[in-house]
Amino acid sequence: MRKTFNITGDCKPELHYMVNIEERLRKIRSLIDRGEYITLNRARQYGKTTTLRALANFLQDRYIVISIDFQTFGDAKFRNENVFSLAFTKAVLRTLKKTTSPITEEMTVILDSMERMLLRGEEKLELQELFEVISDLCGQSPLPMVLLIDEVDSATNNQVFIDFLAQLRAYYIDRDQTPAFHSVVLAGVYDVKNLKLKIRPGDQHKMNSPWNIAVKLDIDMSFSKEDIAGMLIQYEKDWQTGMDISKMAGDIYDYTSGYPVLVSTLCKIMDETLPERSGYSSKPSAWTEGGLLEAVRLLLSEKNTLFESMITKLRDYTELKEMIRELLFTGKSIVYNPDNLAIDTAMMFGFVKVEDHTVRIANRIFETRLYNLFLSESALMEDDLYKASLDEKAGFIQNGKLNMEQVLERFVLRI
Repeated sequence: MRKTFNITGDCKPELHYMVNIEERLRKIRSLIDRGEYITLNRARQYGKTTTLRALANFLQDRYIVISIDFQTFGDAKFRNENVFSLAFTKAVLRTLKKTTSPITEEMTVILDSMERMLLRGEEKLELQELFEVISDLCGQSPLPMVLLIDEVDSATNNQVFIDFLAQLRAYYIDRDQTPAFHSVVLAGVYDVKNLKLKIRPGDQHKMNSPWNIAVKLDIDMSFSKEDIAGMLIQYEKDWQTGMDISKMAGDIYDYTSGYPVLVSTLCKIMDETLPERSGYSSKPSAWTEGGLLEAVRLLLSEKNTLFESMITKLRDYTELKEMIRELLFTGKSIVYNPDNLAIDTAMMFGFVKVEDHTVRIANRIFETRLYNLFLSESALMEDDLYKASLDEKAGFIQNGKLNMEQVLERFVLRI
């Protein structure tokens, strides 16, 4: 089976061309070794799930890992404590059945009792009882137990979720007295301090102690030029396109700033889409400067979940949209301030980055896509922005195509 560039779900080394993330895994494990309670917050399609799944395997020599994805629960699983506790119990059992770590006889007895609870649909199993069972399990484990939860923010507007985190926090803090998870890793888009953005206005009381013990994981999960080159080296061994790997990696980075799914999407287009088009009938012709420019054009013209999510966020957060508009069109320089809600939200969603203490659009792909979005909206309104942009836009069209280099030069240099 040939490997592919993956743009959906997690990446698997045996199936996909991917960057080497071992150094990141080592950094996370160093925090887990210290018993930290960790939050991993990154924008959509930034490699969180790939990292968590790789981490689960990376830890198995030292820990028993419970790995759960809250996105698989669905809203119904959060309707009350009992339903959630049963769903969580089932997820724990499913994970431990697949583990290669040692399971003691004492743990087996507890796991059998958990199985019976599920078969009975135990109505008395609520959060307190759930954590008592988990504590017993941790107490009998021959290795420290680590909890990994992916998509942890998928149920943040639910009281059961808040109560679950409160219990998790309480047991974690008291783990020197009562057996509990050695370390916890919570992964999602929303940063702990920004979860209020997903909580309904009348539910501000939910923002309290469950959040104040987390250590934010501060590692760079974007792809460097070297990361991209390493992935292309794998590809070149299989296909011998003759591409200039160093230059191609640098050019891809220049367009994407290492945003993982954008890197993989451009590579996938050059690998799979371009060879079916006139002018790029072979892989060697696709993996060229011209091929990359065509891949960028195709990416910018398609609808995908990342761009759709971006547009949704702009509609949902008015202050965010106005800030992005200012960055693109007014030439205003915005100094980074972590206490500014619009900036913080834009950082969280991956729309912007910080360079020299100044806020910039995260990458050239986003910059052009957002520019075209705002301009098209202005055209419908025939507002001043549209009228002022017509003359400039005219100079950006060459052979019926948007000249990205001129567009980007125009707006990047002004910011």
